[in-house]
Amino acid sequence: MKRLNPLLLLACALIFSACSTTKKNFTAMKTGQTAQKFSVTQTRTLAADYLLFLPEGYSADSSKRWPLILFLHGAGERGNDVWRVATQVPPKIDTSATNFPFIVVSPQCPQGQIWSDDTLLALLADVEKKYAVDPKRIYLTGLSMGGYGTWHLGLSHPEKFAAIAPICGGGDFITPYLAEDLHKAALQSLAVWAFHGGKDPVVPPAESERMVNYLKQFGVQEVKLTIYPDATHNSWTQTYANPELFAWFLRHTR
Repeated sequence: MKRLNPLLLLACALIFSACSTTKKNFTAMKTGQTAQKFSVTQTRTLAADYLLFLPEGYSADSSKRWPLILFLHGAGERGNDVWRVATQVPPKIDTSATNFPFIVVSPQCPQGQIWSDDTLLALLADVEKKYAVDPKRIYLTGLSMGGYGTWHLGLSHPEKFAAIAPICGGGDFITPYLAEDLHKAALQSLAVWAFHGGKDPVVPPAESERMVNYLKQFGVQEVKLTIYPDATHNSWTQTYANPELFAWFLRHTR
């Protein structure tokens, strides 16, 4: 009778042992650790001061719904004087203008903090209740720290926005990478137009480049990047002065 190879028998034994181990109840394994649980209930108040711009012809009682821009400022405008935010555009809008068709919401981030997704989403929900907002035409943009906030909020909650325009910011990949199927579908249909100064000494343009390249690999259908070759950190003045950005917003719905 033909003898089995001892090495083959050993390999089979190891495979059987490994399979048996994977079927064990790991809670019964003897280690130097114990399994514990933690649970705490907290209540908190979400609040923010913000500037509100309503376009000419707006009426809360009208059946018309208006597109909305949520604008996130940079680190320099943090504090408790909301009018500091008005030094930036889009909040720096001539209220006598007749050709700017957006509701603009410009919150202020408190000193020493960064943008909170929870606060921004709560603010947005409150504004949608109070004002005649078109939920299919909500746009998100921000600069520097607000550019980071735009990337994070936009990629974490793409279903809320028709398009986003982060300026001289950056972000991380983990949220979309671990997203569920519905989230992935919403992200892939989110329109993204990023902007950066080619000579930015504060936030390297590579930050925007890697985000855009990642989203392309992720399957986002419309994502593009504009680099201003001679611009430094202030790439937002040129961006917001371009009417094509706002026309581009209006071409997108959720």
